[in-house]
Order: sequence, then C-alpha cells, then structure tokens
Amino acid sequence: MKVALFDSKKYEKEYYLNEKSIHFDFFDFPLNKHTANACESYEVICCFVNDILDEDCLQKLSQLGVKLICLRCAGYNNVDLVAAEKLNIAICRVPSYSPQSVAEFTLSQVLCLTRKLHRSYQRTKDLNFSLHGLVGTTLRNKTIGVLGTGQIGTSFIELLDGFHCKVLAYDLNPNHSLTQGRDLKYSSLEKVLSDSDIISLHIPLSPETRHIINTESISTMKDGALIVNTGRGGLIETKSLITGLKQKKIGGAALDVYEEEENYFFSNFSNEGIDDDDLSRLVTFPNVIVSSHQAYLTDTSLMEISSTTLDNILSWKSGCLINQVKR
Repeated sequence: MKVALFDSKKYEKEYYLNEKSIHFDFFDFPLNKHTANACESYEVICCFVNDILDEDCLQKLSQLGVKLICLRCAGYNNVDLVAAEKLNIAICRVPSYSPQSVAEFTLSQVLCLTRKLHRSYQRTKDLNFSLHGLVGTTLRNKTIGVLGTGQIGTSFIELLDGFHCKVLAYDLNPNHSLTQGRDLKYSSLEKVLSDSDIISLHIPLSPETRHIINTESISTMKDGALIVNTGRGGLIETKSLITGLKQKKIGGAALDVYEEEENYFFSNFSNEGIDDDDLSRLVTFPNVIVSSHQAYLTDTSLMEISSTTLDNILSWKSGCLINQVKR
C-alpha cells in the first residue's frame, strides 16, 4: 500500500519506516490546489498543519482517486469538511499527542519572556555581559489566564502548580476537577483577559475563536500583559497585536504560531528574506519571541503522531476508520 506524505521533514521520516505493509513516499513541499497533482496513483495521503485542503484542492484529489486524508496533527481548521463529505473523502486525525510537550514549551516561553532570557542569550553571543535592561519579574502571585483547558491547557496548569500563581481559566466546557487543591477559578472570557498578567492560548481555531485576541479585547487587558500563543495563529489578529506592542499596552508576546505561517514556517528564508510585513515587524520587537510551530516537536510527540497515523491507515484498510473528523 502506497501513501503520499506531504510537507515531510528529515527528522520525522524514520518514524514511518517500521510498518512494512505501508510504503511512504515523502514530499517535502506542502499540499494545496497547486501541488495536488502529485497525489496521482495514491488512495491515501498524509498531511500536516500547513497543507491547505480547501474545496479546490479536495476536488482535484477526488478526481485523482484519493479516498483517505490522514492528518498527522490534532487541528483540522485547514480542511474544508463540507467539501470532503460531498466528495466522499474520509478525514482522520491524531487527536492527541504528548500534550505535555506543548505545555512544557509554553512554560519555557513564559519564563523566557518574564526573565528576558532570549535577550541575554543574544547579548552574551556578542560578549556583552551587561545586565542593563534585563530586569525580569517573578511568576509567584501573578495571575495567569488560560484560554482552553483541554489536555494541553490542563497540562500547562499542572506545571504552574509549583510557581504559586493564581490561575483564571476560560472554557466553554469547564473541567472543575482542576480547581481542587489549587488557586484556580473559571471565569468569563472578559474577566480572564482583564485580570491576567499573562495570557496563554490553548483553544482550537474555529469561526467563533478566530481573532479572539483583537483590538477590542487587547484594550481590556492589563497594561503590560504578556501573551503566549502555542495554539493556532488565527487566534490573534496580528495587526492588532502589533499596535498593542507599539503602544506598550502589550508587554511582550511569545508566538509559536502565526496566522499566515503556511507561507514561511518550517522553511529557511535566511538568504532571500520574506515579504510578510507583519511577520517582519514582529521579529524586530525586543519583547517578542517568534518560533516556528515548535511546541510539539519532541521525540515523544513524533512517536505518538506516527503511531496513531499508522493505526488510522491500517484501520481504514481493514474497513474500520478510527479518529475520523466530521463536520
């Protein structure tokens, strides 16, 4: 059985070579309507977060005989599920893979921002050992706002236990067991945004949550609040964030995702540069950390992603699709 795996990276290939009944062909470019012809002769394809599976792309895939799309990620906002259903293309995903990996990365970004580690690292590379401008802040007694208390948000909250923070959480489906034994309270979105010193985003991207961080919501935040996003780039309206940073309303941001990231993330543009003015502006702020969708990237995550993806394919082959995504 042949499977086309798109947007593949060297570091993940080894995790897909142990299943002898499946032959993977690895394509290092993303899948979209312009590259869909590469799927000829494949019934099954495997995609990642920045592959664009819109109606145009899906129609081409259907014409080429594609029957199953395996997402090797949890999110599926890049898939037109209505079109997929009409074309009878099954979609499955990896619903969970090491939420601890993302949570630990989120905490590292919080610490990096609050203690300005990224700036001190760059300074000492230039043999500048001055401490001027590196005064940080402790997390103890700070209020951390957590938007989304699914597996990743929950893991992040558990990591905060040792820092003696106050946690304000927002979720449409509260997990009240989290409030037991810790200084945590579920509140409205408005209160979480207005009362938090640090806001961490862990909610899925949907039409309702797109640009949940925007000009209006930023205006309600504490002066100097920090924003950390390891969720989805579209949760933040980039131009509003830039304005907030310029006006010093936002004290800093750590962004592992970006709403136009499919054009740049996972690739090297150090020679030719980029045309995205907003991303270019973000990386110039001394109080902004931009990483390229790295939060999930641990050996544990890669192993769990590949294992679930292989199970999804083999189950479909046997006539029983698991982890299916439906609209």
